[in-house]
Amino acid sequence: MLFQGGQLLSDAGSASTAVAYPLLVLVLTGSPARAGIVGFARTLPLALLAIPAGVLADRWNRKWVMVGADVIRAGAVGVLAALIAAGHASFWVLPVVAFVEGAGNAMFLAAQAGALRAIVPLPQLPEAMSSLDGREAAVRLAGPPLGGALFAVANVLPFAVDAASYLFSTGSLLAIRAPFQQSAERNRGSLRARAAEGLRYLWKQRFLRTCALLFGLTNFIVPGLLLAVVVLAHRRHLSGGEVGLLVASFGASVLVGAMIASSIRRALPVRGVLLLELWTYLGSAVFLFWPNVFVLAASLVPAGLAIPASDSVVHAYRIAMTPDRLLSRSESVRSTLSLAIAPFGPLLAGYLLSVTTPRITVSVFVAVSAVLAGWATLSPSIRSAPRLDEVFNAGGTGDPPLQAC
Repeated sequence: MLFQGGQLLSDAGSASTAVAYPLLVLVLTGSPARAGIVGFARTLPLALLAIPAGVLADRWNRKWVMVGADVIRAGAVGVLAALIAAGHASFWVLPVVAFVEGAGNAMFLAAQAGALRAIVPLPQLPEAMSSLDGREAAVRLAGPPLGGALFAVANVLPFAVDAASYLFSTGSLLAIRAPFQQSAERNRGSLRARAAEGLRYLWKQRFLRTCALLFGLTNFIVPGLLLAVVVLAHRRHLSGGEVGLLVASFGASVLVGAMIASSIRRALPVRGVLLLELWTYLGSAVFLFWPNVFVLAASLVPAGLAIPASDSVVHAYRIAMTPDRLLSRSESVRSTLSLAIAPFGPLLAGYLLSVTTPRITVSVFVAVSAVLAGWATLSPSIRSAPRLDEVFNAGGTGDPPLQAC
C-alpha cells in the first residue's frame, strides 16, 4: 500500500506534465517538431541509461537508488517551475529538464522490479502487475485532464505539482521497512562484465527476448500517436482541459483493461493474450478513412483494453523467473532493447505533422503495427509460449522450462 500510494501521486504528476510539456512548447514556439524534440528528450534516457542504472541497482541498495531518483526528478522539474514562474523559461530549457527527469526515471525503473519482487509473493505477481497497470491507467485517466486544467489556470502549475509528487513518493519509499533485495555477495566485476551477465541471461530466454523486442517496438507507436492527438486537438483550438480529456480516453481504456485482465488471461492462452494487444494497434487505420482527432483518440481504446493483460503475463514471467541478483541488470537490458526505439515515436510524429499531412503521419504508425502483428503471429517463440505453472515452478532459478521455448 505504501509503494502503490507513493507511486499513484508521483505518476499522476508525471501524467499531467506529459500534456503540459507539449502544450508549453506550442505556446512558446507553435512548433509540433519542437514538441516532439521535448518528448524525445524525456524518453531517450530510458534507453541510454537503463543498463548502467541496472548495474547500480543490483550493486547498491535499491531503496536508496529509488529515493535518489525521486530527489533528482523533483529538483529538475522544480527548477523549471521556478523559471516559468519568473518568466525566464525558454524553449531550450525544456529538453534539458525533460532529459534530467528521464534520467531519474531510468534509475527508478531499474530498481522497481526488485522492489516488487521483495514485497509480492511470486504466484501473486500477475495480479500485482494488473494492479500496477490499473494504477498507471488511473493516473493516465486523471493526469492529462488535470495537467490540461492546471495549465489553463497557469503554465507553471502542472510542473509545480509534479515536483511535489516526487517528494511524496520519496516519503512513501522511506516508510517501507522491507528490504528491496536479497542478501548476496557483492559482485566486484567491472561494469561491462556485470552488464554482460544480465544480457546473456535475457538473451538465452527466447520467449523473453522476443517479447522484449516486440513489445518494446510498440512503445514507438503509442507515444507517437498520443502526440498526434495533442497536436491535432491544439490545431482545432481545443482548450487545455479538452486536450487532456482526449488523451485521458486512452488511460480510461487501460484502467478498464486492468479490471478485466484476469478474465482475459483465463479465456485465452498466453499466445492469444499477446497477439490480442499487437493486432489492436491496427485500429488506428480507421483514421486514414476518417481523419478526425476524436476518431484517432477512439482508435487507441482497443489497444488500451488489451495492454494490461499482456503486461501482466510478460512482466510477471520475467520478474518471477529471473534470479534476484540479476533482476535489475536483466531488467535494464530488457529496457534498453524495448525502449531504444520509444523516443523516436514522438520525434517522428512531430516531424511528420510539421512537413506532411496527419493522414500520412498516422499511416506510418499503422504500417509499423502491421509488421509487429505479423511477426508475433508467425513467431515460434510466441507460438510455444510457456504456461504460468512452468514459470512459477522455476521460481527465479533460471531452470530450463522457459529456456527451452
